[in-house]
Amino acid sequence: MLTLLSEQPLLAALCALLGLGAIFGALLGFAAIRFRVEGNPISEQINALLPQTQCGQCGYPGCRPYSEAIADGDAINKCPPGGEETIQALADLLDVEPQPLDAEHGVEKEPVVAWIREDECIGCTKCIQACPVDAILGAAKVMHTVIADECTGCDLCIEPCPVDCIDLIPRKEGIGFWHWPLPEDSAPRFDVIATDVAKRDAA
Repeated sequence: MLTLLSEQPLLAALCALLGLGAIFGALLGFAAIRFRVEGNPISEQINALLPQTQCGQCGYPGCRPYSEAIADGDAINKCPPGGEETIQALADLLDVEPQPLDAEHGVEKEPVVAWIREDECIGCTKCIQACPVDAILGAAKVMHTVIADECTGCDLCIEPCPVDCIDLIPRKEGIGFWHWPLPEDSAPRFDVIATDVAKRDAA
């Protein structure tokens, strides 16, 4: 084997690289297990209840930092996009009394989505850089557009726009939000069906 490697320097170099790769891989795997930092389970549950707008109105740079702060004892009423529903859900999870929304952080509003007036857009990319959820498509000197399904309505793209061509409009209800109403005459129809069945059995 040694003779073969000495005669084939490229093969020897390849074997050496493979050996080093295996050693470093084993070391990295050991380090990942040995020095792993466990996440806070309650923080993960809190984060799952937050609306994930990443708007920063709570005073933190995103929903996850706010969830970690709540887990450490911060107030649960600093999230305007989540509103009273999120506050109640957090109160139930943490077994604390719900509190009114802290007006210093904003007020609860109807769901909105950003809309770019594309004929006025100059393609500066400033809104793209400001969007915390990558919901804006475009490139330099190319018209931008918003992916409505991804937009959280955080309004962080409004201020950076130099030509003020972005509006926040009410989010339209899609088929995923539609609830079919129950028929008003459901009870009489069921009575008719039951009567027909009784007549059939009697015959």
